[in-house]
Amino acid sequence: MPVNVISAGIATTIQDLGRPGYYHLGIPMGGAMDRLALRAANMLVGNDEGAAALEAVFVGPELEFTEDAIVAVTGAELPPKLDGQIQPTWTGFAVKAGQTLSFDFLKNGARAYIAISGGIDTPPALGSRSTYAIGALGGVEGRGLQPGDALPLGAQPAGASAGKSVPDEMRRMPGKPAELRVLPGLYWHRITEAAQKGFFEDTWKVANEADRMGYRFQGGRVLEFVEREQPFGAGADPSNITDACYPYGSVQVPSGTEPIVLHRDAVSGGGYFMIGTVISADMDLIGQLQPHTPTRFIKVDMDTALAARRERAETLDAIRQTLA
Repeated sequence: MPVNVISAGIATTIQDLGRPGYYHLGIPMGGAMDRLALRAANMLVGNDEGAAALEAVFVGPELEFTEDAIVAVTGAELPPKLDGQIQPTWTGFAVKAGQTLSFDFLKNGARAYIAISGGIDTPPALGSRSTYAIGALGGVEGRGLQPGDALPLGAQPAGASAGKSVPDEMRRMPGKPAELRVLPGLYWHRITEAAQKGFFEDTWKVANEADRMGYRFQGGRVLEFVEREQPFGAGADPSNITDACYPYGSVQVPSGTEPIVLHRDAVSGGGYFMIGTVISADMDLIGQLQPHTPTRFIKVDMDTALAARRERAETLDAIRQTLA
């Protein structure tokens, strides 16, 4: 039996861990912006870690349940309410058939993950239920939720029970200011030494243009480019390059003014130089940044990036052991 959508919030979509393997065809991996939060939510309700859940931005949906289930809300501090009564976040709680789940005002972060025992069982597209709205793939008809939608659930997992909780120290959220570690990239030499230094010295702020494709940052000094003759096939702007591939987390700076960090639904290539790449361990944090959040970029090397990836994996293992 389905979960009925009474109201959809601002931008609520179905997301899992994405559809890897198609980026070379221009189809991004997609999936949850905060993958640790999605995994934790699914663990709390007894699902496979990659099961489809809801990603709600700033405002939560209102959902009517037609069968008993266990629910968990992780990521942003968006307090869930069951028939009007506040429930804890990062904790599994029981919902009875006929009850309504809604949400209080956002307290911290940007994206909350709502996992339901059994997982959301919409038809997969290219191996994933994640909504990629630009390509009309996944989710409900390739779009975000709308009032009147009915969300099918998979079979209830054996042993799913309410009451499990992720300890506070394992609930990773951005600091204040947020710090994003960056590995300088192939085009690092395209800006002057003074610009290289200034990029990491300045405090930037998240712009209003911040979504699943990418986050724009404002407020730092304009980057100065090393003079050169533009190569054949590149545009006239000094930030242009001959078209190249973009890894996830690429930091573009068109015209040297406002950095853009490419995220889960980003394009796979184009003609802007990349100052570097946000390391994989910090990509989750970007999805929790609200507009105007002060942010620092921190220069790191490959050893630091790999150590951070191991540390994040250890955090996930610790959550698994805690909830086992």
